[in-house]
Amino acid sequence: MQAQPAWETTLLDWATSAQDTRTDAHHISGDADALSLAYAACARLTAKYSRTFYMASGLLPEPKRQAVRALYAFCRVTDDIVDATDGTAEERRIALARWGEQSLQAYPVVNASTNALVAMAWADARSRYSVPIGYAQQLIEGVGRDLVQPRYQTFDELAAYSYGVASTVGLMAMHIIGFAGSDALPYAVRLGVALQMTNILRDVGEDWRNGRLYLPADELAEYRLGEADIARMAETGSVDDRWRAFMRFQIRRNHALYIDGMPGIRLLNRDGRFAIGAASELYRAILANIEAHDYNVFVRRASVSKAGKLRRLPGIWWRTVV
Repeated sequence: MQAQPAWETTLLDWATSAQDTRTDAHHISGDADALSLAYAACARLTAKYSRTFYMASGLLPEPKRQAVRALYAFCRVTDDIVDATDGTAEERRIALARWGEQSLQAYPVVNASTNALVAMAWADARSRYSVPIGYAQQLIEGVGRDLVQPRYQTFDELAAYSYGVASTVGLMAMHIIGFAGSDALPYAVRLGVALQMTNILRDVGEDWRNGRLYLPADELAEYRLGEADIARMAETGSVDDRWRAFMRFQIRRNHALYIDGMPGIRLLNRDGRFAIGAASELYRAILANIEAHDYNVFVRRASVSKAGKLRRLPGIWWRTVV
């Protein structure tokens, strides 16, 4: 049996520790109309920013669909605070801390602002499904890392970042959907890293223009690549054989992470397997799109068409539900 890599052992420890912050499920009493408006705001945010997640979450029963869209909206607002183009890094750090206080309250203050509506829906979803608050705290800390760390030296460092911004999302979604037990945790951790690495590989050009480079510096060096090469490719829109070889290596590892994570879907409650399987496999299909366009992520954003997504759904249903 292959030994568990050090990065995975560390991340699983974090996941297990945060799991202990779970509380008993309960409902938030209050204005049903206001709560309906809050969930509707979360659905609009999800539809606007992630067509793939909106489609996949639509495969869930309505209460769980609302809850995972509230989760997505919570993550979206968190990202937007850190990625805001106005204000200094310190101002964004303060705004993130305020959002953390607002969004993690058991009974947030209700008003008509988008953030307040998201906080209300997220508090309700978190309480209904007993989502450990530790995972939400880890996500806020992980997203906040973008304010202080624009570069990563090793894959282990990048995996830790990916846990904070993506594995935590999977772990929270897993509590909404329901799962068999603690054996599901390692799969959620791996799948989260896989999904975030797909994001990273797809968005190299965009991230570079925003002053960030999420690729491991030591692995770039193994392929005789450095930041000057990334800058040149971003400027000219052309790639060379070193980059193609580097991306082939990254995509192979990314596929392996998906393969290692997918068995965990069978540990989810049956009514949620199709949705999570669809989200994962449709995201994984982005890798094939990168390959089909000569690994050039500097001139276009890799994606899967709506027709391509729909074409894949029957096979995903068979693999995850039957």
